[in-house]
Amino acid sequence: MNHGKITLAKFVGSLIGTAIGDSLGAGREGFSGFKKVREVGTRYTDDTAMMIGVAESLIQCQGFDGEHMAKTFIRNYEREPWRGYGAGPPRVFSLIKQGVSWDKAAESIYPGGSFGNGAAMRIAPIGLLYWEDREKLREIAYKSSRITHTHSLGAEGAALEAYAIVLALKEEPKFLDKLRDFTKLEPYKRKLESVEKLLDRKEDRKEIVAELGNGIEALNSVPAAIYSFLANSSFSEAVVYAASLGGDADTIGAMAGAIAGAWWGVTEIPNAWQKKLENREYIEDLARGLWKMKEIKTY
Repeated sequence: MNHGKITLAKFVGSLIGTAIGDSLGAGREGFSGFKKVREVGTRYTDDTAMMIGVAESLIQCQGFDGEHMAKTFIRNYEREPWRGYGAGPPRVFSLIKQGVSWDKAAESIYPGGSFGNGAAMRIAPIGLLYWEDREKLREIAYKSSRITHTHSLGAEGAALEAYAIVLALKEEPKFLDKLRDFTKLEPYKRKLESVEKLLDRKEDRKEIVAELGNGIEALNSVPAAIYSFLANSSFSEAVVYAASLGGDADTIGAMAGAIAGAWWGVTEIPNAWQKKLENREYIEDLARGLWKMKEIKTY
């Protein structure tokens, strides 16, 4: 793969990578041990379901439309409520159906806003579509977060994950430097500094979790996903490592998979995993739809 060349294989890799990482980590969610996981599960979770909703809405609207994206999330949730959604999103969806604005509903449930990783876990399609304009990427990442996560830490985690995907698309050699320059919040700058130090020291998983976290908070999972990508030399190693951290393993796996898939492309994702992944062809079609939008630039 040519250094820095944006390809369809990278677009497909990022979306398929999200789903593979999610499915791989789903069986480890909530566990505190560091057992390695080698098999993709039979079902992906809400992480991938909401990522699919983001892609569907972007393609149908030829860009970001908050109300449409929120309604797409609601439609997909009502079709498949068993995907493992947390308590928050269904409450937000209920308020939106009652007439509360798509960008206000979450505020009434979480005073000050949720700082969870739910906006970051689904962000890959936005990273793919808006890769050419860093500030537009930030704007759309923040806006899309507001559907469910209005706290600055939750929104910034989504923006940081989206930009990590952009840097992976480009195979950016100064990956961490670019991420540090991008983020506006000091807590994330400090976590990225920790990522660099941990990469130098090659610490074990217990130390990684102690330093970076493995919880549902964006600040305690997005950096762990970034570390999982940077600390490994292949797609499979990155997502297996991410899932092995335990805690919110499906989401950390999904976020690491989105970055790793964007870097290495779909051709480097094990065929056995791809064959087992449910709705693989549809997810690939969504990636192609985003790729087509990139080419005609109508967004």
